[in-house]
Order: sequence, then structure tokens, then C-alpha cells
Amino acid sequence: MKTLHKFILKSYLGPFVMTFFIAMFVFFMMFIFKYIDDFVGKGLGAGVLSELFFYFSLTTIPTALPLAILLSSLMTFGNLGEHFELTAMKSSGLSLQKIMMPLLVFTTLISVAAFYFSNNILPYTNLKAGSLLYDVRESKPALLFKDGVFNNGLEGFSIRVGKKGKDGKTLNDIMIYDHRAMQGNNIILSAESGVMEQTADKMFLVLTLKNGVSYKEMADNPKDAETHPLIRDKFEERVIRFDLSEFKMSRTDEALFKNNAQMMNLSQLNTAVDSLKIKIDVRKREFGKQLIQTYYSKYKLAENGSKEAANELTFEDLSKQQKLNAIEIASNIARSAKAYTESVYNDTDNDAFSVDRFNIEWHRKFTLSIACVVLFFIGAPLGAIIRKGGLGMPMVVSIIFFLVFHILSITGEKLAKEGTIPAYQGMWLATIILLPVGIFLTYKATSDSNLFNIDAYLSPIKNIFSKKNK
Repeated sequence: MKTLHKFILKSYLGPFVMTFFIAMFVFFMMFIFKYIDDFVGKGLGAGVLSELFFYFSLTTIPTALPLAILLSSLMTFGNLGEHFELTAMKSSGLSLQKIMMPLLVFTTLISVAAFYFSNNILPYTNLKAGSLLYDVRESKPALLFKDGVFNNGLEGFSIRVGKKGKDGKTLNDIMIYDHRAMQGNNIILSAESGVMEQTADKMFLVLTLKNGVSYKEMADNPKDAETHPLIRDKFEERVIRFDLSEFKMSRTDEALFKNNAQMMNLSQLNTAVDSLKIKIDVRKREFGKQLIQTYYSKYKLAENGSKEAANELTFEDLSKQQKLNAIEIASNIARSAKAYTESVYNDTDNDAFSVDRFNIEWHRKFTLSIACVVLFFIGAPLGAIIRKGGLGMPMVVSIIFFLVFHILSITGEKLAKEGTIPAYQGMWLATIILLPVGIFLTYKATSDSNLFNIDAYLSPIKNIFSKKNK
């Protein structure tokens, strides 16, 4: 490797690594802010949170990688231009394409790695992250007692604690409503104090009440209610065990999520699309046959209930009652045929929608890799033209181009999901639009044209009008 190539790669690797992790951090924080309400109060352990954050940090790579390549290439060539190193290279006879070549090779390798990541690692990551996030969101909030507030977290009980001790275990002025019998507030326990502890396996909450009274109304037994409408029982100590298994997060079988398009590789997506297309074709072929066999067979009903060929007797030959029966039968057949047609249409439409989703994910695995190369051809020549390094101007310009790329990508994907345009057009929309921009910027940077000089664009038009005037 030439010394110049090493110098350019060294100048590029630092900004690339820095911007890549900064972008990952920004997109990861967006994930945290989006799902923060699902994490708070669940009592999740450090292991669960670490696993969830790790998987979701990996899912930010497809978004962070194009931005990092765009920003780092712009910063690198901006720094080279600002310190006149780019000018020295050109003066020695090197074209911009030769200067960009080592970074282009590096970006190509990154694109290949991005494709491998999208096809092999990202589906597994999406599966793990999606299933774990589902379990976290479905788990019940942790059991927390606040002073003077009734807590209904334990099924069948409503518990109020007057004041909690500093140790978190001692409770004072306790009131418990037992609703397990589903008969209202007919069982009440009140205690001056108590101690709350969990068993070693965290499966039960043991509440030891001290100096209390229990009340029970006998409304469920009318005979006892006449003589003993209320039973009051004083106790010095009573132990109540609450089942906490419902508060423990359970893991859902990951196989239930494997049919999601985002959790498949290319081979699985191709298999899914082929299966759905075969299913749709079979349903369309069977639809006509089913209508003919079930609903469109023509019969006449004789008075004895036998079925004869319909062409042997016309409607006018029937009696009034037979006409009414025929109309009713025809109406029922028409309604059944309509319901069957709507059912087949809805099923076919749902399968077609699934095919579009699978095709979208199929093209997404390629668009990430190509987008890295296209954004490199935007960032590198633009940095050579602007000739400003650092995180100032390059950051602003990169964000503008990335927002354009991101908006075009989202718009194309949305149109593809709605069926307005084919999946390949929607997923490649941003790349097709930005590719000419990259070619134009590369041309302007190669010819050392002043990109922001308005006269350079107006002079050809002025020349045309001046020739006409002569």
C-alpha cells in the first residue's frame, strides 16, 4: 500500500469511527425516549435491560452507517482541502478519483459487510429485540406501596399503607380489602403495623400483620346474617402470603415472531413470497370453481321437494308460493355468494399485502449497502469543494443531505406499503434520486468548479441570449 493511501485512510478512519458511534448513540437515545414508559416501574433487572439495550443498539446500525460515511467523508476531504493537502496532491498530478480510490475501496468493503449484517445478523437481532421488548411491555409493573394510596396490583386485594418505614419493610397503619370472593368490600383487615418480605425465590410476598382486626359481613349466608351480620376477629399476629408469579417477566416463545418480515434473511423471504404467491394463485383458481359448484348450479324445486333440471320449467310456470320460495332461495344463495366472495377477496388482499412487506424487506437488504456508496460520492466531493473540516459546516451539510435521503426512503417505503408503487421502486427511490447528485458533485469537484458561484450557471444562458441579440 502506498504511503499516500495510508495517509488518506488514517485521516478517514478517525472521523468515521467517531461519527459512527455518535450516530448510534443518538438513534439509541431516540429508542430510549420512545419506550421509556414501558421500562419505568417494571422492576427489570440489570441483565434484562443490558440485553435489551444491546440488541437495540445493533438495530441502529443500518441507520447510523450511511450517516457516518456521509459525514466522515465530508470531514476528511474538507480537512484535506482546508490544509491545502488536497491542492498539493492535485498539483503533483493526482486526480480526485485517484485520491478517492482508497476510501472508495474501504467504503465498498463496508458496504459488503453491511449487506452481510443486514442478511444474517440483523434478522436475528430483530427477533431477539422484538420478542424481549414484547415481554417487557406485557409484564406488570413492580409492586410499589406509596403512603396513603391504595395499591391494586395484587389480584383480589386492595392494600393501603399509612406510612412506610425507612428500611422499606416496616409498614404502619395497614388496611386490606379482600375481593377474592367477588362480593364487594365484605372482608376488611386492619392492622397497626406489619413487616413485608419476599421469599428467597422472589415468588411470594409474606406480609406479617401485628395488632389488627378483621371484619367480615355475612351477607353471603342469609341465615347467619340475621343473627350475626358482622364477624369481628382481633389478632396479635397474622401472616398473609401473596403470589408474585404474575409480576415475574415470562419469556414468549421466539418462534411466534419468526414470520415477521424483518426477522428473515433473503432465502427465507424468497420462500415466504413464493409460498404466498402459490397460495394466492390456488385460491383464485378455486374461487370460480367453488362459485359454480356451490352457488351457481341451477335447479328447480318441485312440489315434492325433488331437484330437476332448471331449463325444464320457467319461473312463470311456478305457483305463487313456489315463486316466493324460489325468490327466498335465490336471495340466500346471492348473500352466501357475496359473503364468500368478500372472504376470498379479503384473504387474497391480506396475502398480497404480506407479499409487499416481504419484498420491501428483501430490497432493504441491498439498499443499505448501495446507499453507503452513493452517500460517499456525495460527501467526498462536497468536502473537496467546501474545504472546511471539523464538525461545523460538514455537520450541517451532512444532516441536510441525510434528512433528504431519510425522507425519500420513508416516503418510498410508505408508498410501497400502501401498494401505490411497486416495492422495488419505493425502496430504491432515495438511491435513484441521490445518485445523479453524487455524480454531479464528483464532476464539479474533479473539474475544480465553484459549486456556489451563481455566475458559472448563468453565464451559458447569457451567452445564448447575447448570440441571439447579435
